[in-house]
Amino acid sequence: MKKGILLIILFFSLFNFSFSQDIFFVQNKKKSDKIKFKLINNLVVIPVEINGVTLSFLLDTGVSKPIIFNFLNVSDTLKVKNTKKIFLRGLGEGESVEALKSENNVVKIGDAIKLNQDLYAIYDANLNFAPRLGFPVHGIIGYDLFKDLVVEINYSNSFIRLSEPYSYTYKDCNKCERLNLEFYRNKPYINGVVKIDKKDIPVKLLIDSGGSDALWLFEDDSLGIKSSDKYFNDFLGHGLSGSVYGKRSKIEAFSLKSFTLKNANVAFPDSTHISHAKKFTDRNGSLAGNILKRFNVIVDYKRAIITLNKNKHYKDKFSYNKSGIEIAHSGFRFVKEKDNAFLNSKTGIMQSNEAQNGTRIEINPRYKISLKPAYTIVELRDESPARKAGLEIGDVILSINRKPTYQFSLQKLIQMFYGDSGKTIKLVIDRNGEVLTYNFVLQNVLE
Repeated sequence: MKKGILLIILFFSLFNFSFSQDIFFVQNKKKSDKIKFKLINNLVVIPVEINGVTLSFLLDTGVSKPIIFNFLNVSDTLKVKNTKKIFLRGLGEGESVEALKSENNVVKIGDAIKLNQDLYAIYDANLNFAPRLGFPVHGIIGYDLFKDLVVEINYSNSFIRLSEPYSYTYKDCNKCERLNLEFYRNKPYINGVVKIDKKDIPVKLLIDSGGSDALWLFEDDSLGIKSSDKYFNDFLGHGLSGSVYGKRSKIEAFSLKSFTLKNANVAFPDSTHISHAKKFTDRNGSLAGNILKRFNVIVDYKRAIITLNKNKHYKDKFSYNKSGIEIAHSGFRFVKEKDNAFLNSKTGIMQSNEAQNGTRIEINPRYKISLKPAYTIVELRDESPARKAGLEIGDVILSINRKPTYQFSLQKLIQMFYGDSGKTIKLVIDRNGEVLTYNFVLQNVLE
């Protein structure tokens, strides 16, 4: 009798272990874990451990396959094996990109683990988002995590919480809105309403936490989805298959049930760059990070619902880059800095040019050479203030408004181009070894 019971217990233990290898599960008693993330340009970057190596991944609801970027030696670094060559297609007007599919990888996010994960390694060095973000990003993960766990994204406090669905309890929230999700090719869609030319237009949008914009809409005259007369053509972002360009504009309002955001940013991507995305004919666009960050979000694929609770970012003003410049981290430069403190070779005491006890100590200035981040112009909008001033793609920005650019993170530097209309920007740049100065004024072309 005891032997029979033991065999039954052993059978179910082996069954559960085998089943758990194919899904993410949380290895603690609470069946839930909280993980801090970095919010960079409205994107959520989380630590992900692949086969024992800790990397940084974008948390992207818009991706159906986990992808690793820019690893030429992926098989050695991550001990990836059992690979085979495939081709992936994404946004952009380019061709499909070559990737290696790898099976049986161990992926760990906090206490959540999956023991048998497929990965897709893209070894094209040109597909590297780190320079644009100013932060190393090694890959993207989406559907495989969301389908197995309830994922809370707390944008206001920069953490996600991963919970097993059948142990997750919803709290009462009178000010929340809960919306149904629809799925197409493992990607989540939501219904909303846009107001254009004083007309409320229902739209079906891909929820795309891997996009930094607010809204993308696909122009459709029959539905009244079109840009206003006030727009400008701009670089919108990078997809797997190349760059995406289109129009930037504003819409009167965007609504998700009772939540209404007025004068919201919108982009209308060129149709040639989104042919892959429009294979789902009911889709009207994307809902991305600049709107998602205004809520604390609970994503529940098992129940096919998403819960939104507005947070401290809800009333943030919708702004955009008024300079026409897109910049990226482009390695490092040697910088000569004045060293106000140095060691006196005779006394062994640190001396300074600063006045001490009312007495100014005069010494010869000393300098140090340091490696500092370099920032380069990689996109320049036609007819923009920066273009008209004479700036060019490839210019390395040395200072902005008399402050060295290496004192800023990439995000802080970019934010200066989002300032108020009429603000003067002074840039000192290096163009092929020649140092030049340019001035321009930020312009709001959508007013």
